[in-house]
Order: sequence, then structure tokens, then C-alpha cells
Amino acid sequence: MPIYEYICLDCNQRFEIFMTFAEYGTRPVACPACRSKRTRRRLPRVRVARSEESRMESLAGDLSDPAALEGLEDDPRALGRMMRQMGSDLGEEIPPEFNEVVDRLEKGQSPQEIEKELPDLDAGLDSGWDET
Repeated sequence: MPIYEYICLDCNQRFEIFMTFAEYGTRPVACPACRSKRTRRRLPRVRVARSEESRMESLAGDLSDPAALEGLEDDPRALGRMMRQMGSDLGEEIPPEFNEVVDRLEKGQSPQEIEKELPDLDAGLDSGWDET
């Protein structure tokens, strides 16, 4: 049975309903939180499954352009955007520490400042950031 996502227009509660294809559009949908019938169907995000080879080719293509990497060492926000895109393109589970670093970069904090404020972040591994 398909799952349909809805939002209540009265209390803004998001919820899911299981119903058959035949029921969709004919069965009234009420919010489970407030019982309002003023609901609207939400369209879920579409995820496209890509092979690891396809993801790596895309990532390599982005990084093979020297212009795409130009100035990253001087622009923490651009570095953060690039890291977020890379994390997304890899399609793997991202640890919360990665998101913490990327969030800080996107706010303009330098890698050196982040490393000073989060000294245990690399857990003994080389961070790869220059200390210059």
C-alpha cells in the first residue's frame, strides 16, 4: 500500500497516511493531531539512485577544473559549500562532526579557528589543514 504525505493547514502537523491507489482522492484525510480535514498532500523529495562510479565521476569532474578550486583557501564559505556538495555527492552517512565543521565554514570561520575550537575533532588523525 502506498504511503502519502500530508500537512494539516490548521496545525501544520506533517503526517503520513497508508491507502490504496483506489482510495487516494476519494477517501477523506483528517489530521491525526487535531482531526482537521483541512489537509494538503505534500510531495516528497525525489531521490535518484546513482552508482558509486557515477558519483565518483561527477565528483572528479567537479574537482578537475582548477577554477573550481581557486581561492578556496581564502574563502571558508566557498570551502564549506564545496565540502557540503562533496558529502552529498558521496551518498554515504555523514558523521555529525563533518556537518559541524561545514556549518562553521559556511558561517565564515577559518579552518584554523575551527581546529583551535574543536581540538579533539580529528581524534589523532592528521587534519590536512596547513598551520601557516
